[in-house]
Order: sequence, then structure tokens, then C-alpha cells
Amino acid sequence: MRYTYIIIMLLACLVSTAQGDDLLSEIDTDSIGDNYATAAFKGLKIVNFESTKLVAKKELTFIVSHRFGSIENGFDSFFGLDDAVTRLNFVYGLTDAVNIGVSRSSFQKIYEASAKYRLVRQKENGFPFTIVAYNSILLNTALEKENLPKLEFKDRLGYTVQVLVSKKVSTNLSLEIAPTFFHDNFVAYDEQHNSQYAIGLGGRQKLGKRWSLNLDYGWHLNRADGSPFKNPLSIGFDLETGGHVFQMHFSNAQAMNTNGFLGQATGDWSDGNIYFGFNLSRVF
Repeated sequence: MRYTYIIIMLLACLVSTAQGDDLLSEIDTDSIGDNYATAAFKGLKIVNFESTKLVAKKELTFIVSHRFGSIENGFDSFFGLDDAVTRLNFVYGLTDAVNIGVSRSSFQKIYEASAKYRLVRQKENGFPFTIVAYNSILLNTALEKENLPKLEFKDRLGYTVQVLVSKKVSTNLSLEIAPTFFHDNFVAYDEQHNSQYAIGLGGRQKLGKRWSLNLDYGWHLNRADGSPFKNPLSIGFDLETGGHVFQMHFSNAQAMNTNGFLGQATGDWSDGNIYFGFNLSRVF
């Protein structure tokens, strides 16, 4: 009940921000007909969190996500270059409102399948938000039976359910809130409950025609006492160049799948234990 109240209050903040704005004047230059607000986000992700952007019908987007190791080790690891992880992700638009994706990450050798689908769009003099649902299932192939004698196939599985609610507040500013449930059948910290809850907060501020400043934060709601893991905070820039969006960022989470960055972020901004990385997407 407490978590439901928190979510309602955060959504109310978005509503109050939206009141009094003239949405027609806020629609970006790349908006299309029917007075729908578009281009709230140019990347499929804000930084770590999924955005409400979807791939168009019959389009295939390939995303290469790279996260170097912690920069705190300096030249010993060449500022994290020696400890980099990579995620390759293919996303296909079944329709303009339904996407499916498959990915593979070198972090824990994770394979993942996902579905992302829009429920409603922000419209002038209509519904004030865009709402998108996101679901994924992952397979952790790095777990080894030699270390975990009782390991079963089901222990490798994890799940994510998210509701992404975005608001294009003005031509330059977009905000998002993302209530999230995720479950890992195997957790790295014994005291942590397998089912976990979080609220993602994110935003995009345009700095120019092709540049924007992006930020997202994951507020974990039931992290176990004594857990070594942190809430993920990420800051970055988007650069639009022709057929792709190049995202450069810093984060205290090295994992790039939802269960990983929400449940296993180990970095700490206060001591410089952060990771530089990028997302590069290409549309085919």
C-alpha cells in the first residue's frame, strides 16, 4: 500500500507540471499529424531506463551498448577500458505501437527477450501522457553448477515488468516515471528478496538541434538491509547524427539490463566509482 501511494504521488507531480501548458506550441519540429506529441525521447533508452520511444513498423534497430569498467582505477585499467562489457540488442517494430527485441550481454552472459508496446499517446487537448508497457525475460548463463551444486535451469531466469509514463512538458523538456517490478530466481545477495520493486525517474533536456542532456535514477523500494548494491544514477548526452542516435553517459551501474542495473549497481558517485559508456543505435 505504501508503494502504491508513492507511485500515485509521483504521477500527481507530473500532472501538476503539465497543467496550464499549451501542448500545441510544445510539439517538436519532427512531430506528425493528429496533434500527438512526439519525439519526447530520441533514443530507445533515456540512459539505462527504457524510454517511451518505439521503433516504427517494419523497422529494425540495432543497438550496441558498451560500458567500460570503473574509472577510479585510472591507468591501471586504462580508466576501465580493460574491464568493459558489451550488450548487443535487436529491436523490431511489428507495428508502430508494438516492438519485440532480443539481446545478448557480456555481463553475466545474459540473453534476453523483450516486448514493448504503447497503450496511449500524449495528445493536445487529450490525454496528457504517453504510456508504454515493457516486459522482458532473461537467461543468466554465467552461473556455474561447479559453484552452485543445486543449480537448476529455472534459477537462471529473471523477469521484468515496467510501466513507462512520459510527459513532453515543452519543446525542450521531457520527463518520465517508470514503476518497475523485477524478479530474479537467483539473487547475488542472500538476504535480498527475489521479487523487487523500484521506481525509475528520468528526463531529457534539449541543448540544441542535435544535442540533449539525459538523466535517469532508479529508486529501489525493498532493497535488503546490508546489501552492497546501490541505486543507479546515470547522466549522459544524446547526439543525433543522420540515421542513428549516439548516447554517451556516466553511471554507477555497469549492467545494462533492467534487473542488473536496478538490482546490482555497485558503483558510488561519491568516491568516483563510476562507469563511462555509450549506446549507439542504427535503424535499418
